[in-house]
Amino acid sequence: MSQLYDISLRITYEYAHPAGASRTLLRILPRALQGQQLLSGAVTADPAPSWRREGKDFFGNPTCEMAHDMPLSEIAFAFSGRVRKARPVAGLDLSGGLGALAQELAGVRSIGPESPHHFLGASPRLPAAPEIAAFARDTLSSALSVRAAIEAISHRLHSEFAFDPEATEVTTAAIEAFRARRGVCQDISHVMITALRSLGIPAGYVSGFLRTLPPEGQPRLEGADAMHAWVRAWCGVELGWVEIDPTNDMFAGADHVTVAYGRDYSDVAPTRGSLRSEGSHVTTHFVDMVPV
Repeated sequence: MSQLYDISLRITYEYAHPAGASRTLLRILPRALQGQQLLSGAVTADPAPSWRREGKDFFGNPTCEMAHDMPLSEIAFAFSGRVRKARPVAGLDLSGGLGALAQELAGVRSIGPESPHHFLGASPRLPAAPEIAAFARDTLSSALSVRAAIEAISHRLHSEFAFDPEATEVTTAAIEAFRARRGVCQDISHVMITALRSLGIPAGYVSGFLRTLPPEGQPRLEGADAMHAWVRAWCGVELGWVEIDPTNDMFAGADHVTVAYGRDYSDVAPTRGSLRSEGSHVTTHFVDMVPV
């Protein structure tokens, strides 16, 4: 079975004083994946750019580079499109014991985008954190499989973290959010990735969209008002990658539409770039994901 979604995203910047020429790299177009198909849609900007180029980054994420060679008091970047998402089939836990994962990793010779080796060590936003590592060790028993260990970490983080959009900013370090036990999906995912890597489990960051309105009778999911984040973890050669949403303590399903994969948020930020400006600016972020 599959579900169709109409998705709209709009990110707007308003500047107190007109900004000069800007260059922006966007990662807001959903990926084409097994079980996920972009049926229609486009990335746009208002005002229209002076120049643009489509491409892909190292991890295979669609990118769009834009340049605006004009004064800007306000600029908006948007995606609007339709996505077909298959409902994942719950499979058996084919992962081995946690102690055997290092040997399986040693047997992986690839260093391509899907290689687990890219997701095991520290990354730009996620240095090693002894406190989070101790938390991860304290959560597990030695008898757990890799997938069961991933579920256990997610469950404990979900039970101990308060979802609080006011507690953190996009630049907040994972260790700060961990100590406060408060934050949003980005913070909880960063903490979980750090915890899994400390156990020798390759883990990465997933950005995407989450269904805004839940099915009748089910609770609304946290993090659905903006682009969402969850975690991708490698369970060994047999099972491969699984995706889990620690903010909602669930494996990613038909309500999760993937936009980008990376080591942490720095690899998948929806917008990044440079411009000439002075004074303050205001950013607004709107997402709507509606089942058809």
